[in-house]
Amino acid sequence: MKPAYDEMFDAARGVRPSYESFAAWLDSTPPEVIARKREEADLAFHRVGITFAVYGEEAGKERLIPFDIIPRIIPAAEWQRMEAGLRQRVKALNAFLDDIYHGQEILKAGRIPAAQVLGNSQYRAEMAGVNVPGGTYAHIAGVDLVRAGEGEYYVLEDNLRTPSGVSYMLEDRKMMMRLFPELFARMAIAPVEHYPDLLLENLRSVAQEGVVNPNVVVLTPGQFNSAYFEHAFLAQQMGVELVEGNDLFVRDDTVFMRTTQGPQRVDVIYRRIDDDFLDPLAFRKDSVLGVPGLFNAYRAGRVTLANAIGTGIADDKAMYIHVPEMIRFYCGEEPILSNVPTWELAKADDLAYVLEHLAELVVKEVHGSGGYGMLVGPTSSKAEIEAFRAKILATPDNYIAQPTLSLSTCPTYVESGVAPRHIDLRPYVLSGKEISMVPGGLTRVALKEGSLVVNSSQGGGTKDTWVLER
Repeated sequence: MKPAYDEMFDAARGVRPSYESFAAWLDSTPPEVIARKREEADLAFHRVGITFAVYGEEAGKERLIPFDIIPRIIPAAEWQRMEAGLRQRVKALNAFLDDIYHGQEILKAGRIPAAQVLGNSQYRAEMAGVNVPGGTYAHIAGVDLVRAGEGEYYVLEDNLRTPSGVSYMLEDRKMMMRLFPELFARMAIAPVEHYPDLLLENLRSVAQEGVVNPNVVVLTPGQFNSAYFEHAFLAQQMGVELVEGNDLFVRDDTVFMRTTQGPQRVDVIYRRIDDDFLDPLAFRKDSVLGVPGLFNAYRAGRVTLANAIGTGIADDKAMYIHVPEMIRFYCGEEPILSNVPTWELAKADDLAYVLEHLAELVVKEVHGSGGYGMLVGPTSSKAEIEAFRAKILATPDNYIAQPTLSLSTCPTYVESGVAPRHIDLRPYVLSGKEISMVPGGLTRVALKEGSLVVNSSQGGGTKDTWVLER
């Protein structure tokens, strides 16, 4: 496999132009100063409580997400192209969602197999014919990008249900500004700290027509959720209430929040609860996290849910394959950002090829997330590969496969010093009356040497992402 694209150094080990100013600063800063700053960052993150829980570990055990103080730097022109591609992609995904719950034109045209959509567990038949404000389903999208080959960007996956991680993006920036103000004075780095204002503005813009001063809340499953810190953080940053299911009730198809001053109407719910648990009367009857009657209020057009119920179908890995076709169908354009080449194991030829080349490929569950339920062939033992082969053969249509991309690397502080580690990028795209985003996103880094899995649940860390303004 070719060496990975290095974000900071070119093939001749020269510093890339976007990193020149940072590299000069790094060379002139004594190692003990940097070591002290790293300790300071760890202490501050502990104090603020920026943690996440890992499912399957002992109850209540929380971890600090490792933070690396070497930023990932993106030149202005590179970001402009990326941003155009993200806008195009999210626009097409929203159009697809609106279409499959209404006219299903893309299915009638035979551009995507109808059975793949209508038979998918993430397709919500209950949403057929339900109109949502502005036809926007994915109000908040996290699109995972990787860089490979000679530095070209690929979309790895689309996260449209309840994308997380934006709090780390904001806290990483706050930390870097506090630790290294001289760098921000020297370099023109695009700001990200206005994201909560942008998010609130976006959520208020998708309230039902005629609502003058919409009341927005953040709905959390509660403090035992792995992303609870983020739910509380975003509610606090936006200046809105953080609520759990039992804080809300439905009367006359209208949602109210219990307050000490009596019931208060709720117009927009930024929900961080999966579809299944939102309303025990409509979905899972055993859910204690949701609000009985919420779906009826939603269907009656009395409340907006962000993201809409049923968005999961568009971030399912079986649908990912069809996003370039969605862009052509709904936008009449060629995709600006490419997909990673992907094999569908539901197809006999693709299945045969993948089973022959398991040791070279990455295989993923179509409904999986968080780095779980996947096989990274080149780093797996023969026994692991054979065990995974049995799983694939039992339910081949439950999997897709992709080549093992050599993700780009960025210099990272690890125990042995500064060393290259693989990274990805998750920009956050907001859709409402218009599409908006802050420059950059969350850069995740695989801290284990050679590892390509950047998820925090699998031992990954985060970096600040600097988009240069010129």
